[in-house]
Amino acid sequence: MGPDPRHHNRATPRLGRILLYALPSILTSVAALPMALLVPAFYAQDLGLPLAAVGAAIAASRLLDVVTDPLIGSLSDRLQTRWGRRKPWMILGMPLFIVAVWQVFVPGDAASVTYLLVWSALLYLGFTLIDLPHKAWGAELSTDYDQRSRITGWREALSTAGQVGLLAFLVVLAARGVDSAAAQLNGLAWVIVLGLPVLVAAAVLGVPEGRPEGYPHPPRGFLAGLRLVARNPAFGRMIGCVVLFVSGIAIQGTLHRLVLSDVMGDPSRFALMILIENLATLAAVPLWLWLSLRIGKHRALIAAALWLAVWSLPLAFLRAGDTELLMALIAIRGSSFASVLFLSHSIAADVIDVDTLASGEQRSGLYFAAWGMTIKLSLALGVLLGTALPAALGYEPAAAVTPPDVQARVMLIYGLVPALMMAAGVLFLRRFPITRERHAQVRAALAARAGELADAERFL
Repeated sequence: MGPDPRHHNRATPRLGRILLYALPSILTSVAALPMALLVPAFYAQDLGLPLAAVGAAIAASRLLDVVTDPLIGSLSDRLQTRWGRRKPWMILGMPLFIVAVWQVFVPGDAASVTYLLVWSALLYLGFTLIDLPHKAWGAELSTDYDQRSRITGWREALSTAGQVGLLAFLVVLAARGVDSAAAQLNGLAWVIVLGLPVLVAAAVLGVPEGRPEGYPHPPRGFLAGLRLVARNPAFGRMIGCVVLFVSGIAIQGTLHRLVLSDVMGDPSRFALMILIENLATLAAVPLWLWLSLRIGKHRALIAAALWLAVWSLPLAFLRAGDTELLMALIAIRGSSFASVLFLSHSIAADVIDVDTLASGEQRSGLYFAAWGMTIKLSLALGVLLGTALPAALGYEPAAAVTPPDVQARVMLIYGLVPALMMAAGVLFLRRFPITRERHAQVRAALAARAGELADAERFL
């Protein structure tokens, strides 16, 4: 008797279903973007809080993830409801996320370092409740090596498209003379509050969840499951490269606005620069997807990381008056940004299949909890380094004039440090064990195991 046909049906979801599934990413990612691009500069420049303290508060707010991410991931693996394992968590997290976004983006007179710490922590908790089950759900939509790249590619493409739309909105505001960070964050908050419930509802109501894979095995506790995750060598490699990739990118994201303001002397170009970067990212997604189909995901990810590293190096040498060159380099460098995310997410789904074969249970939630926690802590590390390193070298955003020697140090951090981190992350991907051929062997073994179980059930 052949394998369970459920596994074949899940290999080729229709494009319309993929797009419905990906819709929430349009706004959840947009909420995450300002935490690096706008919030640090807003709280330091507009509200007068110390830059290093702002960066430390945002970084510290991610510490709660160390507890909540594995717990939510494990619970979402085990939860069984008529609506599925993943959807109830997304519905639960949405109100918390919306309220926290408003409090962080529109703080009013209550702003302080403690206020930022508390509400940022709640924002990230709400984000986890939505995003972690959403990514685990995406990993389970298909079992095909290349189709998973298409699913994650479309998710990141819609994520980037949402950022493009909101950045275009900010450009329009700037053209009308509304270019303050406070006004920009207020506009973003309204879009998220009004739009996110609609997008989550469309995904939850329009796309079914697949049934979990696995086979009978001795019961395992939460800590035993974590130990199995930690002993997965391919997953450990992905964790190592993602820490360096994401934190390096976040350093530049944190410094974008400050570099335009205090080095280039042209802060009004911020929204346009980020818009152009995201357009380049969106346009290049099909090219990186094509490359991954030709040479494999991990090799395409290596190429994307090195591309970003090479085009980051010239940023270190830019100074006042180089705004157009800065914008061009950011666009070229950023053309591989989405591919770093969608390829790494797709590889993570393949790594989970190896664990499913070894452990007997599909623990996408627990894996993506560890994955999401790594990404969020890496973002926090990037924000921390992007604020603490310039501050340690004498940079003060509130100063009337930034001396040339301090500008040179800031630009060195902006260009060289991320490039070195991207190059170091590539080392984790050399001779990566999960290739297309290895994944095909794993899927064949899982299909054979499913067929054996189906035959055994018929004789009971």
